[in-house]
Amino acid sequence: MWATVVIALIIFAAFIVVVSFFISFAVGLEISPEATLIGAIGIAAIFILIQFAISPYIVAATTRLRYLNPGENQWLEQTVGKLVQEAGVQQPRLAIVPDPTPNAFVFGNSSSKMTLAVNQGLLNQLNEDEIRGVIAHELGHIRHKDSIVMTFMSAIPLIAYVVVRAAFGFRVYGGGRRGERENGAVYIILAGLVALGVYFISQLLVLRLSRLREQFADVFSAYLTNSPRSLESALTRITYGLSLSPEETHGARALYISDPALAKQEVAEIMQNKNQYDLDHNGVLDEHELELAMEQEAKSRWASVNEAFSTHPPTYKRILLLRQIEQEIGSRGLESSNIYARI
Repeated sequence: MWATVVIALIIFAAFIVVVSFFISFAVGLEISPEATLIGAIGIAAIFILIQFAISPYIVAATTRLRYLNPGENQWLEQTVGKLVQEAGVQQPRLAIVPDPTPNAFVFGNSSSKMTLAVNQGLLNQLNEDEIRGVIAHELGHIRHKDSIVMTFMSAIPLIAYVVVRAAFGFRVYGGGRRGERENGAVYIILAGLVALGVYFISQLLVLRLSRLREQFADVFSAYLTNSPRSLESALTRITYGLSLSPEETHGARALYISDPALAKQEVAEIMQNKNQYDLDHNGVLDEHELELAMEQEAKSRWASVNEAFSTHPPTYKRILLLRQIEQEIGSRGLESSNIYARI
């Protein structure tokens, strides 16, 4: 995980330096490369700070969440309060999203100002143990500061995208002779091409980081609740429930415990191969048949390629990981020093 972060930061730093020099050459060195670099760093820093400041308000507005008043949902408050103490994190604000699909997420720009939001569908469709598993997963995100890290990291491809749009929509610098203007246009195009490459690579790195942090949160939930099966069952219900939703996928889906678009795709793929996995030909996939289906899907090359462009790991991989942890807990217990060893 740290390797992914370091690689992304190195690419971003090199990107800022290269683009600064190209812009400086594009204007005929009327602005020195050093001055351009300082300006680029300043603009990037301001861009990231603005994203940090406004992102919680954008999430709250787009998801239409409603913050709970004290005592409004005592079971949820008590459950979160108990898990918060065990997790060693600060109490987040609780909110309900008026959405009938089962899902949950956390967001915020500091560890002391986090919000835990649950869809109404999660409370209606899951049992108490499953809800605990989901809440523990979300508290894992708070413990690992995932919202803060991902807000910062997601700014890298976004900045690169802005440079791409600016470069290819830029009118050639008007000063100087025709040859100088043409040279300036070449440097601007080169800056755009570099930004395009950085956008693609950094986006893949950010997606990989997102998937890793989802797995870390899954393991944290298994460790905190001492019940991997609770989250396993919850993920199964959530994925199936999301696959039935006729609604379009939400723009904030990367925040959720399960991506609605990925859930629809996963269930559709299993149903397409249902006859292959239905060993007793009774028209229903039982637990053993589903497990075999998940193992087969995990070996698929196409699934591996598709996973590279997803914010979440495939549900079957998450469930197989939780089952491995459950076996480990049953055999010798799970020590805090090695809870992430299987990721």
